[in-house]
Amino acid sequence: MDSVLPPVTLDELSVLSRRAATVIERLRERVFAPGTQKQLDLRFNVRTAAEMVGRSEKAIRDAEGDGRLPSPDKDEDTGRRRGYSLADIARMREVFGTLPHRAPDDPPLVLAVQNFKGGVGKSTVVTHLAQYFALKGYRVCIIDCDSQASSTAVFGLNPDVDVDEEEDTLYPFLRHGGPKTLHYALRATYWPGIAIIPANLGLYDAEYEFAARMARDPAFILDRLREGVDSIADQFDIILLDPPPALGMLSLSVLRAANALLVPAPPNNIDFASTAHFLKMLEATLAELSRHGGERQYSFVKILTSKMNEQKSAHQAIKRMMDAVFAQDMLMAVLKDSAEIDNASANLMTVYEMTGAATRTETHKRCRAYLDAVGREVELLARKTWPSHHRDLRKEGLL
Repeated sequence: MDSVLPPVTLDELSVLSRRAATVIERLRERVFAPGTQKQLDLRFNVRTAAEMVGRSEKAIRDAEGDGRLPSPDKDEDTGRRRGYSLADIARMREVFGTLPHRAPDDPPLVLAVQNFKGGVGKSTVVTHLAQYFALKGYRVCIIDCDSQASSTAVFGLNPDVDVDEEEDTLYPFLRHGGPKTLHYALRATYWPGIAIIPANLGLYDAEYEFAARMARDPAFILDRLREGVDSIADQFDIILLDPPPALGMLSLSVLRAANALLVPAPPNNIDFASTAHFLKMLEATLAELSRHGGERQYSFVKILTSKMNEQKSAHQAIKRMMDAVFAQDMLMAVLKDSAEIDNASANLMTVYEMTGAATRTETHKRCRAYLDAVGREVELLARKTWPSHHRDLRKEGLL
């Protein structure tokens, strides 16, 4: 006689939950050691600094000589220059007038990296784009709208310890009668030029509260995040929204708050179908939002091929299909599958902040090239939305 499996009880589910929490805690203990904070160890030699700043090496030396720039740090043992930090690069750009900031009258780029399916590389794209823009000298803010808090963790905050949902996340702002602006939640990060509004699991409660209020106050629910973004927008060139991988109230709020969309889509059958479904749902969702007076126009909506493996013929075939179907809507750059991204993610890092011998491998250089190509293309799209950049873009033959 066949045995009948007993039903799984709530107590047993609780045990599973606690075990999973223990694993996550152990993983985070490796990264978030007590009493430590993440630091950015990147250093740039004078040649690289000159390229980043847009001035000659001689101009940098002269500025150091006449006191416009501080003398570079030197190693106490060898007396050799230690290289320039990203903060030093920012100071150079300020002295030479080469900061790429938008003009005050230009609209900030509020970019949602969104797909209603998980596992497509959404947070990977957000964190790497943020750091690409910071390396270029832009003022960047990440708003982590996902209770899984992946972007928060990559930027050195332990969501379970360092983040209080009642004080540090979007949650109090999204509640009725909450703060007037989002300034209370802004945190500087160890990356010069990047601020973050963090998230943790408590942000998930906002979904329940939003759903309960939606019927009686849809305008408040849908407009609240947009109003919050507007309240801090003057401080940044680019605001990156990292939404939950599901269609819920927070995701709808993100769609309302953004003025541009980037949709990561791996080239496999399941994810391609999910992306097509996402776009269909997006159309219906935006039509419904417009019925409530919330019509939103986007500067651009682009699809990014993510997790591409050129060794797989199926990936190549589906990529060709995506290029044919979506035509002008695809980014030319492709974010290829790379062990470098996986290795960095395992340590809650990005490829951009890796240092030492690991950065001299061909694998790292190829991965960095993929990421830079994506960043450059999104940067160009951003600059095209800023009238103050149009003259320079025409000089560069990009407009």
